[in-house]
Amino acid sequence: MIGIFLILFFGALYLVASFILPVILAVLFALVMSPIVRFMRRRLRIWEPISAGMLVVGSLMALVLGFYMLSDPITNLVNNAPRYASAVDSELRAMRDRLNRFQTAQQEVQKAASADKTKVPQPDKPQEVIVKNPGLLDNATQALPQILASIAFSLIFLFFLLSSGDLFYSKLVRAMPTLSDKKRALHIAHDIERELSRYLFTITLINVCLGIAVGTCLWWVGMPTPIVFGALATLLNFIPYLGSLMGMALVGVIALADFGSVSEALVPVLLYLACTTMEGQFLTPMIVGRRLEMNAAAVFLSVAFWGWIWGVVGMFLAVPLMVCIKVFASYIEPLAAFGDFLSAEQPRHPDEDDD
Repeated sequence: MIGIFLILFFGALYLVASFILPVILAVLFALVMSPIVRFMRRRLRIWEPISAGMLVVGSLMALVLGFYMLSDPITNLVNNAPRYASAVDSELRAMRDRLNRFQTAQQEVQKAASADKTKVPQPDKPQEVIVKNPGLLDNATQALPQILASIAFSLIFLFFLLSSGDLFYSKLVRAMPTLSDKKRALHIAHDIERELSRYLFTITLINVCLGIAVGTCLWWVGMPTPIVFGALATLLNFIPYLGSLMGMALVGVIALADFGSVSEALVPVLLYLACTTMEGQFLTPMIVGRRLEMNAAAVFLSVAFWGWIWGVVGMFLAVPLMVCIKVFASYIEPLAAFGDFLSAEQPRHPDEDDD
């Protein structure tokens, strides 16, 4: 029964992705912004709908401003996409030619052996039919209305969640049958809100610093539109492991087209790698701390799984969902082993017995 339920549950998540993803995004942002609304209510005496409207409008203005600032550089990159693809194709062809040189002698022998044979009439070569798929810009244009509708839905739902104040907690307390269940439910809700707010705030701050560092380094080596790569580095770093690889691959492709050689194209890629390595090995562990560190294998599986279910948006949501699941599992005894699996390995005390 549990296996059937899980299959149906994740199948439903896959089928209703266009509806559930805006809801999850709104709930996550509501958990992060709820402390701000609560602070403005208690200290500044601002009514929840007003503070919620201010936060939602501010978020919308930030999105519009970011899109406006990056629209021209992104348009230039999209227009130059055929040139980037041609550069990569040329380099791949050159590498394939180098690897296939040892087959030249065998081909020459086969040609010499077949030269003395009677030529057999060959049937007419069938006419090649090329089917052109829609371009990247056409696909983006077709998906734009759905993206805008999802953003509008998330912002409206976020406003209602924030403007309701503590209504969710009061409803949660009333729904629990016993006093112990009420206390446990409140502890889970408050811990998820606190841990998720702390994680998203610190990771956003770290990623912004990483984006500034990546953009500065790429500007220093002469990469085009470094501000776009800085913004992409900020966004892609929300995807553990795979995000940095995607960023380095994109930087490498564009550097190969602009610089013309693999050796020169490796310079910005190595700078990108150096920035992400410093962030992942030193900056993030120092700021985030041991409490929110996750099992690396579990993080990778989570990113791969939610990316398979929901695509790129699922990759962004993988770690916040893991934080919520980890906090929830820490309060439910049957899920304690699963919560321990999600956590990072704790350092052992020097006096701890090795047995």
